Amino acid sequence: MNEQEFAELAAGAALDALSPDDQQRYHSALAAHPEWQSIVDVDSDSAGLLSSGAAPVVPSPGIRAALLARIAETPQGGDVLPTYTVPNGVPESAADAQSDTESDAAPVADPPTALGGEASPKAPAHRLRILFPLAACLALLVGVGAGAVANNTYLSRPASVVALEDIQSAGDAQQASVSLESGGTATAHWSASLGKSVLVTDGIPSLAEGETYELWYVRGETPVSAGVFAADGGDATAVLAGDMQAGDVIAVTVEQDGGSPSGLPTTDPVVVIPTA
Repeated sequence: MNEQEFAELAAGAALDALSPDDQQRYHSALAAHPEWQSIVDVDSDSAGLLSSGAAPVVPSPGIRAALLARIAETPQGGDVLPTYTVPNGVPESAADAQSDTESDAAPVADPPTALGGEASPKAPAHRLRILFPLAACLALLVGVGAGAVANNTYLSRPASVVALEDIQSAGDAQQASVSLESGGTATAHWSASLGKSVLVTDGIPSLAEGETYELWYVRGETPVSAGVFAADGGDATAVLAGDMQAGDVIAVTVEQDGGSPSGLPTTDPVVVIPTA
């Protein structure tokens, strides 16, 4: 598993949205790559921030007064006001008060009768008018929250993943792979127009304590250091520092922690990938 795949699993784990198989892959990858814990922390913080919601706001006195007035005017028993019709078709009784302000409203139909002969209860219309916009607001908040998590995950991608995506999106993107003595593979991705390159390894051996892998651009007979990287568990995605030039060979050697002190390789390369 490379760093990009783990970042996708970490986002799902922060939202408790992983399948059992993906959870097992996620925990195994994190155990093999403790340096990816920062990705997990960022996603967990983002999910926690969203779940905490907005700070409470005290409603204005006007809102409270309007709400109390509405409550005072609304029947509290949950019954629908009956409607009686006289020969001329004009509603009377309790409905008369409403007909003055809602003259174009249709008469309320008789409530349906249950098996026992009693009228079945019916939710007041004003409650439905409140529930529909409330449901719409909740749906909007859920959508905004999910979008914020996706946005944060996208913006917090590792630099090596961003560089790899930039290269793969370039019109002149190229790649080349070689087999490793360990049985794994190493693939170089590069773009001449961007001057960028990224090395992706699968199955490269883990190193002993005090050792690291160092990247090199080899230009003719001259090696130019392009940074170091770790490969715990055999997988790594590493962006090469500096600008790539046409014809460079991408190589990897095993060096002491921090890289070669002389600025030159001290061991034979374990990866050699020509780009020309």
